[in-house]
Amino acid sequence: MLSVFRRVPRPFNRSINASISYRSSLGVPSNLVLRAAARAMSVHHGESAIRPEPDKVLKDIADYVHNYQVTSDLAFETARLCLIDTIGCGLEGLNFPECTKLLGPVVEGTIVPNGTKVPGTNYQLDPIRGAFNIGTIIRWLDFNDCFLAAEWGHPSDNLGAILAVADHLARQGQPLTVRDILEGMIKAHEIQGGLALLNSFNRVGLDHVVLVKVASTAVVSKLLGLSHSQTIDAVSQAWVDGQSLRTYRHAPNTGPRKSWAAGDACSRAVNLALLVKKGELGLPSVLTAKTWGFYDVLFKGKPFEFQMPFGSYIMENVLFKISYPAEFHAQTAVEAAHTIHKQLKALGKSSDDIKSVRIRTQEAAIRIIDKQGPLDNFADRDHAISYMVAYPLIFGELTSNSYTDSSAADPRIDALRAKIHCVEDNAFSVNYHEPSKRSIGNALLVELNDGTVLNEVEVEYPVGHKRRREEGIPLLMEKFKRHISAHFNEAHQQKILATVTDAQSLSKLPVDKFTDLFVKA
Repeated sequence: MLSVFRRVPRPFNRSINASISYRSSLGVPSNLVLRAAARAMSVHHGESAIRPEPDKVLKDIADYVHNYQVTSDLAFETARLCLIDTIGCGLEGLNFPECTKLLGPVVEGTIVPNGTKVPGTNYQLDPIRGAFNIGTIIRWLDFNDCFLAAEWGHPSDNLGAILAVADHLARQGQPLTVRDILEGMIKAHEIQGGLALLNSFNRVGLDHVVLVKVASTAVVSKLLGLSHSQTIDAVSQAWVDGQSLRTYRHAPNTGPRKSWAAGDACSRAVNLALLVKKGELGLPSVLTAKTWGFYDVLFKGKPFEFQMPFGSYIMENVLFKISYPAEFHAQTAVEAAHTIHKQLKALGKSSDDIKSVRIRTQEAAIRIIDKQGPLDNFADRDHAISYMVAYPLIFGELTSNSYTDSSAADPRIDALRAKIHCVEDNAFSVNYHEPSKRSIGNALLVELNDGTVLNEVEVEYPVGHKRRREEGIPLLMEKFKRHISAHFNEAHQQKILATVTDAQSLSKLPVDKFTDLFVKA
């Protein structure tokens, strides 16, 4: 009976009541008539299929990428330093087999004509795989730049996508120069950082690489020649794409995925932009759609907030990791630990004489890197403030090799970690978010076994902070020199240094010629 009922045509010009009478006159049982009426009413009040105007955030990002003219000399000069530093960090990452085993083409031996070249290797890949490779080496050691706000992140991660696409296009004959890369970096920094200023993705369990994916998608869309409306579509695809859970950065699940998560975001960004270039549609209300949109599903119904319009603020205020390959919230604590190591040495004492260490720190550091108990891998250690403080207190140094299994095997490290505890300093937490300061303060108070309490050592701004930029730039260049020295002979090192330090000539250099400086034959 039900199947017969479903074949009864419904007159389109009748009201619901008339439809009920019509079906009753055909002898259809009353219960089925009522069900049909309920379905009809549901259809009558169903979801509207009218596609709305794109969400304002999508339009604002596309407007910024396509129409904003970057005029800040400070932003371009900082971007040049950031480019140099980021490439160097990628070269340093290649010294670790855990990183290099993930690199190369999907099918071994594949060489893509006019493909993306990966610095420090002889790989020539499609731009999607190239973005993964470059993004992964950049991020592997947690040594590239940083920006801290309601959300944390590393805006230079976006270079993985930007350089991969720009290099590929340049090898196809498009006249792209390093100036185009620098502008792309400024805009990617601004999009990622602008979204991070007031919006905490970590508090809903999402990792900050969602912002890498969004920013990279926007910038490479313009590089690939997408229109303003296509860029909106591509960015909407980045928001609807499955987002990474932050659990791989936190105990008890901390692991190496955190080191290639940005590479994954970069590759997905390039893929999404290329799909839209082929005609894939966007999702205009991807953020605001009731029930199904990003805000309702993943952001507890809260729309994004913005502290300022997109400009060049983020690049101008970005934080460089200069002295230590350590999670940024611990940078000043590590600097203080080095100072205390020297004090202990001057007193004829060592870390063995330490009874306790108190770390006054920001709320963010306690949430991210205050870990107790055994640390199982490299990624665990470079995100544990107790390890990052204990190591220099014992050895007077903290390098990339300090996190290896062989280094961590020294029993003195965990013995000292057990004596370290963190407390939040409210002033540090407030100044951390203050736009005019953006400090990342830490203070170490050490008590010795004989009852001596050393003077507390407080460091509010790390050497990579804008307030210490003049002090930091020479050190940043020394860091870059160390990173290229393991890969190139002296003559080629000098060629690289001469190229990257001549800002005017560098900006005019074709992208493929820039990348060629760093590839292996």
